[in-house]
Amino acid sequence: MKSYWLWLFLNIIVWLLAVVYFNEDLDNLTIRLFGVTFYFIQFFIIPITIRKTNLLVIILSINALLASISLLPYDNGGFNPFLILIISLLIAEGFYRLSIGRSMIVGVIGTFGLIANVLYSNLDPFVQLFIGIYIILLIIAMIFYKKTKNRSDDLEARYQALLSEYRDLKRRVISEEDLARQEERVLIAHEIHDSVGHTLTALLMQLEMFRLNISGEYKEQVQTLKELANSSLEKTRNAVKSLKARESGGLPGILRLVRKLEMESFIRIHFSVKHGAFTAPLTGEQSFVIYRSVQEALTNIMKHSQAREAEITFEAPGGSIFRFEISNPVIDNHRYQEGFGLTSMRERLVKFGGNLEVFKTEEQFVVTGFIRIGYEGLE
Repeated sequence: MKSYWLWLFLNIIVWLLAVVYFNEDLDNLTIRLFGVTFYFIQFFIIPITIRKTNLLVIILSINALLASISLLPYDNGGFNPFLILIISLLIAEGFYRLSIGRSMIVGVIGTFGLIANVLYSNLDPFVQLFIGIYIILLIIAMIFYKKTKNRSDDLEARYQALLSEYRDLKRRVISEEDLARQEERVLIAHEIHDSVGHTLTALLMQLEMFRLNISGEYKEQVQTLKELANSSLEKTRNAVKSLKARESGGLPGILRLVRKLEMESFIRIHFSVKHGAFTAPLTGEQSFVIYRSVQEALTNIMKHSQAREAEITFEAPGGSIFRFEISNPVIDNHRYQEGFGLTSMRERLVKFGGNLEVFKTEEQFVVTGFIRIGYEGLE
């Protein structure tokens, strides 16, 4: 919009000088004023035609003709030098706002109008030649400017695209690093809980059985060992809880993992995210369990279905549960029997207050499950 006001200011100044330059009778001055009026009426329409290039070409061309007719020498053959500036402004505006091809239309019409004024005037041939050379050089300069501007705009667009891609890649790297740390903490917590925790629990049971079967002089020592093992088990549980407390997860991490699985398994996946699923405060372990459930459902598709596409829906209705559903079209009517993988996933979801349901219709095979948001999970 600032450029429009600049063009308007320059046109007003040049036209004022052009009108003042003539000192003629009232009739000719009236004709010129009518031309100026229509010129600026056309000029005020330009802002609403910026995106309509063909209409803009017509307006600028008509203005070039109006300027040439309005300042045409009549009886005395006096040439108005400010017509050169007016035509130059129109040609420059054409090259500024339009492509080279459309700008040339405005340039040619403006040049013919200026040549008609020059030939109809009483200017010396040398001055006429000078004006012709000037207008040719102006158009050449405008073509060079337009090409340079196009290259500059193209470089700017590429720079912005690269900058946007760099920022997106940087965010992705940070997100992937954070997710990798989350997954590593989850795996370590599971490993500690499943191996060290179970081993210490077994050790406590063995010590208790040993204490019950020995004489009194060794019972105090065994009790000390039992308390030490119990203390170790409690510290192990605290370490697992500490790892879980620092976990952070969410739907973006799940989507990234599923997208990676999509590329690896060549399955076309259609996502649908509803009802606050993106902002659901899932922990890293909850995110991991949901991803494994989705992965198991997709694995079943690859094993038991000829369809290579699936629809996945995530939602968090009411903010109390996080629900997911995986469905794929059924091609055959073979009987379905739930395997170990889905049963195991159901058990893991139940630990977070959720459940898993699997059913088959004549058209679709559907796996749906949920967990409770904020549920700490069972040991």
